[in-house]
Amino acid sequence: MYKRFLKRFFDIVLSGGALIVFSPVMLVVAILIRVKLGGPVVFCQYRPGKNNKIFKLYKFRSMTNEKDENGNLLPDEKRLTKFGKMLRRTSLDELPQLWNIFKGDMSIIGPRPRMVQECVFLKEEDLNKRSRVKPGLTGLAQVNGRNNITFDKVVEYDKQYVDNLNLKLDTKIFFKTIGKVLKKSDINKNGTATNEFYGDMLLREGTISEQEYKAKIQEANDIIEQQRFS
Repeated sequence: MYKRFLKRFFDIVLSGGALIVFSPVMLVVAILIRVKLGGPVVFCQYRPGKNNKIFKLYKFRSMTNEKDENGNLLPDEKRLTKFGKMLRRTSLDELPQLWNIFKGDMSIIGPRPRMVQECVFLKEEDLNKRSRVKPGLTGLAQVNGRNNITFDKVVEYDKQYVDNLNLKLDTKIFFKTIGKVLKKSDINKNGTATNEFYGDMLLREGTISEQEYKAKIQEANDIIEQQRFS
C-alpha cells in the first residue's frame, strides 16, 4: 500500500508544499547565481531513474564557465567558487529537484541518482536492484555518511534501502536528513572515494583495464547523446 500509493502521494504533497514555501529562497538564490556565476542559473544532467529510464535532473549551478586558452572548460575544482561551495554545503543547489519529485522523476526518499558516467561501471545486478525504486532527494546512504563514504558503500546502502523500503524507514531518513543538513555534517570529500570519479578509482586500483575504462566511458557518452537527440 505504501510503496504503490502512499509514497507517491506524500511526494506530491511534500514537494508541492516545499516548492511554495521555498520559492522566495529559490528566487534569491537564482538572482545571486546570475550575478556571481552568470547564466544559466539552472543546469540539467541526464541521470538513470527507476528501471534505468534516463531523466533530466535539475540543479542550481555552482560553478563558473571559465575556459582555458583552447576554449575548454577548466577543471571543476578551479571553477567552483566560495559561493558555489556554500550552495553545495547547505544543499541549496539541490532545491530544483523538488520539481523532479513533483512531476514524478524522483521521490523524496530513495537512492541518490548517480551520473550515467558512474552507473556504467556498476555491476549489472547492483544497477538493476537500485533502479527498482525512484531515485531520491536523500536516502539511506546520505544519512549514514553522505559524501564521507566510499561509492561501493553507497551502493550497499542503496540495495539495503530497496530491500527494506517502508514508511517507518522513510520517516527516519527524512528527519535524519534534516539534522544532517542543519549540522552540515559528513560533507568532507577529502581522502574519500566519492572525491574521485568511480571509473577512475576502478582503473587506479586495477579492477578494470584502460581498454575497459574507455569502452565504458564511450558507452556513457552514447547513452547521453541518444537522449539529447531523442
